[in-house]
Amino acid sequence: MDGSVASNAEKPGSLACVGLGMMLGAHLGPRARAHIEQADVVFAAVSDPVVELWIQQMHRDVRSLQPHYAEGKPRHQTYREMVDAMLAEVRAGRTVCGAFYGHPGVFAKVPHDAIAQARSEGFHAHMEPGVSAEDCLYADLGIDPGRVGCAHFEASQFMFYRRRIDPSAYLVLWQVGIAGDRSYRRFATGPEYRRLLVERLREDYPLDHPVTVYEAATLPITQPRMDTVPLCDLPDTALYMHSTLVVPPCAPLQRDEAMLARIEAIERAEAAAVAAD
Repeated sequence: MDGSVASNAEKPGSLACVGLGMMLGAHLGPRARAHIEQADVVFAAVSDPVVELWIQQMHRDVRSLQPHYAEGKPRHQTYREMVDAMLAEVRAGRTVCGAFYGHPGVFAKVPHDAIAQARSEGFHAHMEPGVSAEDCLYADLGIDPGRVGCAHFEASQFMFYRRRIDPSAYLVLWQVGIAGDRSYRRFATGPEYRRLLVERLREDYPLDHPVTVYEAATLPITQPRMDTVPLCDLPDTALYMHSTLVVPPCAPLQRDEAMLARIEAIERAEAAAVAAD
């Protein structure tokens, strides 16, 4: 492939948004790599320049989306500009790949918006999954979400709306470092916002309940962050945009005796039908 620009008559544009995974070089799947290598142009949404240099080893035309971010600039405007940048190349008839940190569909608005826009204009658009922070969290913290259940919320959304919490399951709050931000302009909020978060959580959890701040490892030479503190100490704990709060259960599962009785009745009826045959 020579990377030359083709006209729409020769080759209609297309878009693939792929996941790079969390750890540099270790989580990239073969299908995602193929999309990167075979694209006409690659847009990279990664905050680490080392990761961008790694992508440049796979393709000669890699364009960073990070310059669209700016302090005080609304993130919604940033996201629109990113989508516009990729769609402009798709409309020009090019095979475009958007390479995104982690999983392109998890806490990533741009890939979803770009794919929806491309499809609405009649272009082929595809999302290729990647290893997300959630996948790493389960592995690093030894959590099986199928054992007692696991509820996930974005931290600010959790604060803005009344959500039903089950303290017998794990609770995972994402982007806890900007919890309470309504401006969509900040990259961090302060302890006073976290105190409000703690106030909300204490409705269902004791203040001395242990909670874990988690950050996935992004380099093979680094370790994941897994700092456990009492809930009451959360406001004074260092938190960042990529920090995740994991709240383990504080109550046992409650049996639904009425439902179990109805299931037992069905089982008895099935057994009786088999016996009659």
